[in-house]
Amino acid sequence: MAKLKSDNPDQCISCNICLTACPVARATRKYRGPKLTGPALTRLRMLIEDQDPMLQYCSNCKNCDRVCPSGTPISTLNMKARSAYYKKNPHTLAEKILSNNELMGKTITSIPFASTIANLGMKITKAAGAFEIVGMSSKAPFPTYAKKSFSAMFKSISQPKCDKKVLFFPGCYVNYNEPQVGVDLVHVFNHNNIEVLIDDNFVCCGSPMISAGYIDKVQHNADINSKILASYAKQGIDIITTCTTCALILKQEYDELFELEAVKEYNVHMYDAIEYLLNMYERGELKTDFKTLNKKEIYHTPCHLKVQGYGKPTLKLLNKIPGVEVVDADAGCCGLSGIYGYKTNTAEVAAIVGSKLQKTIKESDAHEGVCECNICRLQMQNNTGKKAYHPLHTIRQAYGI
Repeated sequence: MAKLKSDNPDQCISCNICLTACPVARATRKYRGPKLTGPALTRLRMLIEDQDPMLQYCSNCKNCDRVCPSGTPISTLNMKARSAYYKKNPHTLAEKILSNNELMGKTITSIPFASTIANLGMKITKAAGAFEIVGMSSKAPFPTYAKKSFSAMFKSISQPKCDKKVLFFPGCYVNYNEPQVGVDLVHVFNHNNIEVLIDDNFVCCGSPMISAGYIDKVQHNADINSKILASYAKQGIDIITTCTTCALILKQEYDELFELEAVKEYNVHMYDAIEYLLNMYERGELKTDFKTLNKKEIYHTPCHLKVQGYGKPTLKLLNKIPGVEVVDADAGCCGLSGIYGYKTNTAEVAAIVGSKLQKTIKESDAHEGVCECNICRLQMQNNTGKKAYHPLHTIRQAYGI
């Protein structure tokens, strides 16, 4: 199938399959659906100026892209239209705050005791229901900030010198909110005789900025990240991510949004961490000196993993560990979709979308949740009474390291 430019809607055949897959369209009648908001109205926008507030309801979950039989990048058409909308309309205060997660995280984790103060402040503000003042929902599960960034913690890890090396793209969430995921990755890969590299010049992949309509700012980040990634790929070094959203943006959206040639140089060298470990297992290269853990986990498949099309490696790999039983929640989108579930104008829709997953987890007899996506894990913990972890947490436990 010939690939058209991502701002060309003519690959759409108006079949409406995307409408059946859209979790937002199922949750509310306020959204007319992916096909009409994306390809259909893109044609109209080429002829006349259109200030369509309907664009706010697309969560960029990419389920429409996943099921489209003609390969139309529907969500990218929506994000480009949203960016154009904000060139003539002001951003909300919530969008300005939520899109600057890297700046906030870098600042808070670099100042002593700042994370304690920030986390306490968010807890008090949420309890008082005061987030609504700036356009954010107090019902959303906000992440906490770590005392030290992953980049700072990484420098104190003593790694063995290995012939095999991989480059890790941690992303903002691991760097500033849950650095333990990155630490777990380093130890698991070291246990398998793989040395982990990071590059201090990486910047945010741009996911929050895309959702908030700041595509021009994302291009700056895309230029930086893509050049770094391509330089390592040219050396034959594989690239590892632990966030399905970061991976999707680096591998696919940079190409769709900006048509960067560098993406083609590195995307075949980029892997999700669990995908990479499962590939090693299937080649007989992964160490299997697992101890018995005796626990049951419920797994949620992120939308941004589904659209990448490499199955459910977490289900396959974790079920190889003695005493671990992992069941598939099979409950659809978590609803949060990056910043979508935090804005008051879409938080109610996000809550409806995610209610099936939360109900499934709450009623499950599993001890804990497991998921590759950082934001999905927050939703899995939200009012369910169960913790949710990245799969690397379980793998490291099984290795006893």
